[in-house]
Amino acid sequence: MEGKKYLYPSDYMADPSVHVYNDRLYIYPSHDWDAGECEDDDGGHFQMRDYHVLSFDDLENGQATDHGVILDVDQVPWAEKQMWDSDVVEKDGKYYLVFSAKGYDGVFRLGLAVADKPEGPFIPQEHPIRGSFSIDPCVFKDEDGSIYTYFGGLWGGQLQWWQPLAQGNVPIPGKYGDQNGLIDLGPAADRKTQIFAKPDAPALPSAVVKMSDDMQFAEAPRQVLILDKDGQPLKAGDPHRFFEASWMHKYQGKYYFSYSTGDSHFLCYAIGDNPYGPFTYQGVIMTPVVGWTTHHAIAEFKGKWYLFHHDCVPSNDKTWLRSLKVCELHYNPDGTIQPIEGLD
Repeated sequence: MEGKKYLYPSDYMADPSVHVYNDRLYIYPSHDWDAGECEDDDGGHFQMRDYHVLSFDDLENGQATDHGVILDVDQVPWAEKQMWDSDVVEKDGKYYLVFSAKGYDGVFRLGLAVADKPEGPFIPQEHPIRGSFSIDPCVFKDEDGSIYTYFGGLWGGQLQWWQPLAQGNVPIPGKYGDQNGLIDLGPAADRKTQIFAKPDAPALPSAVVKMSDDMQFAEAPRQVLILDKDGQPLKAGDPHRFFEASWMHKYQGKYYFSYSTGDSHFLCYAIGDNPYGPFTYQGVIMTPVVGWTTHHAIAEFKGKWYLFHHDCVPSNDKTWLRSLKVCELHYNPDGTIQPIEGLD
C-alpha cells in the first residue's frame, strides 16, 4: 500500500477496532455526527448514537461493505447517550461487542451485546458489565483462549474518577462495593485536577481485567503499568504517558500495548512479556494528525500489518467529525515499530 487510504469517505466514523474473521477484515468504528454541541474538555461534542460495522475482502484495492447499524443507543436499556469506542471478540462461535456508553446517571460504563455473526446484529444485555467503568474497551483474545479487556480514558472518559485501581487481586473498598476493587475520589470538579496536578507523579494508568466465561469481569481490574527504560512508571507530565484508546496485539511472542496520549496527540506503544504487563515504553507509532483525538487499531491481514486510525481532514478539522484511514505498519528486525508521520 502506498501512503494512506481513507476507508469510508461517505460517512464520518472513528475509533476503529479491527479483526479478521473467516478471512475477511471487519472494522468496528464509532459513528460521528454533528449534534450541535459546544466543544468541551469532557467530550460533550462527541454524541455518537449507534455503531456500524465495515468489512473488506480486499483492503488495499477494494471498497468497504457497510453492514448498517448493528446497535443503537435506544436499544440499550441502561444507556442514555455517547456510544463511544467499542471492540468485538469471538468466543465459542458467538461474537461479543464490548462498548462504552454514558448512563442516565452521567457515568460511563462498559456494555455487552451478543451476535451470531461478526456483522451482527448485536443484542444488548440489560445491564452494564458488573464493576465496569470508563471508556475505550479493547478486547484481546490470547492464543490460549483467555480473553482480556483493556480500558480507560481520562478527562471526559472519567478514568480519574476511579483511582487507585487494585493492586493484583486485592480489592480496595469503595463507594461501588468491594467486588470491583475501585474507589471514588469525590466531586467531578476535583477529579480532573488530579490528572496533571503533579507532573512528577506517576501517570494514571489504564486498566486490564481478565474476562469470565460469561464475559463479565473475572477479577478486580489491574493497573496497566508503562515503565521507562529504568523500570520506573512514566510520569504524569510525560507527553508519552497514557491518556485513552488502549489497543493490544501480539507480535513474535511479545505483547504490544499501544495507546493515545490525548492532549499531546501521539500514538505510542510499550512491550511486555504477558498480557498484564508491566510494559516498557518503546516510542511513538504515529505523530499528531489533523484533529484532537488519535484512536487506532493494529492488525495483520493477508500477510501485511496495518495501522488503522482517523483524522479530521475531510471535515476541515472539525474534531467531532472524523474519517477512518489505514496505512501499512512496519517492524524493525528488533521488533520495534517504524514511526509513521501523521500529517503526510
